[in-house]
Amino acid sequence: MTEINQIAWDDTVLPFQLDRSSIRGRVARLDGVLDHILSRHDYPAPVAAAVAELALLTALIGPTIKLRWKLSLQVRGKGAIRTIAADYYAPEAEGEPARIRAWASFDPERLTDGAHFDQIGEGYFAILIDQGAGNQPYQGITPLDGGSLAACAGAYFAQSEQLPTSFTLSYGPSMLRGQPKGWRAGGIMLQTLPAQPMQDSDGPDEVRLVEAADILQGEESEDWSRANHLLSTVEEMELIGPSVAPTELLVRLFHEEQPRVFDPQRVEFGCSCSEDKVRGTLSIYSQKDIAHMTTDEGLVTADCQFCGAHYEFDPRSLGFEAEIDADGNRLPQGEAAE
Repeated sequence: MTEINQIAWDDTVLPFQLDRSSIRGRVARLDGVLDHILSRHDYPAPVAAAVAELALLTALIGPTIKLRWKLSLQVRGKGAIRTIAADYYAPEAEGEPARIRAWASFDPERLTDGAHFDQIGEGYFAILIDQGAGNQPYQGITPLDGGSLAACAGAYFAQSEQLPTSFTLSYGPSMLRGQPKGWRAGGIMLQTLPAQPMQDSDGPDEVRLVEAADILQGEESEDWSRANHLLSTVEEMELIGPSVAPTELLVRLFHEEQPRVFDPQRVEFGCSCSEDKVRGTLSIYSQKDIAHMTTDEGLVTADCQFCGAHYEFDPRSLGFEAEIDADGNRLPQGEAAE
């Protein structure tokens, strides 16, 4: 357990519990991580806001699951913002940071000045848990509804995991004098678990994928309503920081609920792309497809949507020598190399 006045905060996720009830939670702050994600692309404001919201949700949800490899949040819609994807990679070792990346695709001609959620349109919100090689990935899907991606995440936990969950988020370009310009984000996640004896431990209970219908009964319902009412008093600048530390914020919001904090999890930007992985992806394409992908310079190129890394391959290294002549030039469709 960590004393409640000790820690530094940017790009961290702080777990806590309210000892008066069976409620657990996380406070997340993203500063450099979010700015790094958004600086990879020149997103219009509504798209940047959508990416920021999903990245923040990923930071809050990722540490709640006993994760050995990767948690992914994906949003697919029929509106101007077509796809938003974010990944949370679990720390490789104790004390190491978790890694987050995020990306979006959109139709610039259909964008408006309206709320970013409205520009996603009809579609779905998905949570995918991949525990690595030898494990079957888990996927849960909920419709896009409720006016925000945070509401969709809450609906997913309530419907798929029977765990009442709420999120309060804030994100946007920094407006603080003397602070570097860039995006900041902060949020709080609350989640109630089935009633069980409270134990003094070195860390919070992880979310368990259990069947637990009708959790909110009697005192549990009162505890949940009270905690969410207190959370509703939070101000946007308190969430984003940096002037108010998460520990101070928890005391301000929940001092009568006896908040207890645990060791924070550091997060940083991280992408899993590599030349070998891109080569493996290209291996699924046919000789004809590779010929169409080959540039006039005789190269097959690929860019990582998350980090912007650029890769170039000789088509012959992909196993398709028949489309390339002896000088390395691409042949017209239907011809073969001598």
